[in-house]
Amino acid sequence: MTKPQEFSFKISIIGDGGVGKTSLIKKFTKGTFERDYIQTIGAQFSRYDVEVDGDLVNLIFWDIAGQDDFNFLHPLFYRESRGCIIVFSLEENDLGEESFHHIENWHNELKKYCSDIPVVLFANKVDLIEDANLIETKIQEVIRKRKFLGYSLTSAKTGQGVHEAFNVIIKKLYHKNKASTSAL
Repeated sequence: MTKPQEFSFKISIIGDGGVGKTSLIKKFTKGTFERDYIQTIGAQFSRYDVEVDGDLVNLIFWDIAGQDDFNFLHPLFYRESRGCIIVFSLEENDLGEESFHHIENWHNELKKYCSDIPVVLFANKVDLIEDANLIETKIQEVIRKRKFLGYSLTSAKTGQGVHEAFNVIIKKLYHKNKASTSAL
């Protein structure tokens, strides 16, 4: 019987302010949702441990503020990230539209400091729209162009898709690193 291994991954979570980054992390790590919006100042950190295939995976989520006031801190926050989640809002308003158009900017900034780490896209607030299929083609184009691992429709409020979405990046990082340690 092999001894369980332990892995640690820093995952940066980025996107415009107000898209639900903090709420998604809280839903995933604590199962809670707070209705009141509280702006993240700089960055917040959340630890979460999970078992994958009998091994322990220690996760540190860096919830990076999306407001322009904190852009100068981003290079420090990205350091040593092993994976990234870019979040945008599906809301049918200015926030939703702008956050979708800013995906490219967030990814360009990330690549500048982290080269080619795995990235997934979370299309959040699916509970607030009638038909997610209307934006599906646009999302698929971004995924293809940017070579993201994929995307998930999520709702921090209802929990829809949250665990499945986080598990995409967690399992990718785990299997990538498990393979490299097994090769040694």
